[in-house]
Amino acid sequence: MTPEPDDDDRLYKVVVNHEEQYSVWPADRDNPAGWSDAGRTGPKSDCLAHIEDVWTDMRPLSLRRHLRTDGQDAQDGPVAEGADRTG
Repeated sequence: MTPEPDDDDRLYKVVVNHEEQYSVWPADRDNPAGWSDAGRTGPKSDCLAHIEDVWTDMRPLSLRRHLRTDGQDAQDGPVAEGADRTG
């Protein structure tokens, strides 16, 4: 039986992959291939709250880089040549 979130007293850690995508993983297990520790360990709810704070752009890093090299802003989409974003 899967424990209810409030009954889950295990420790978790925040992990991140090369695309800057975050997840929670049981702290007592080795990281899955391609994932590394992101520096936060604690109850699952704390780890999820940390992810919500730091993972503000869900797009993979490779897509964000591609959009920047194509002249698009990381958040706002295409930028018209000579456009003023100040206002």
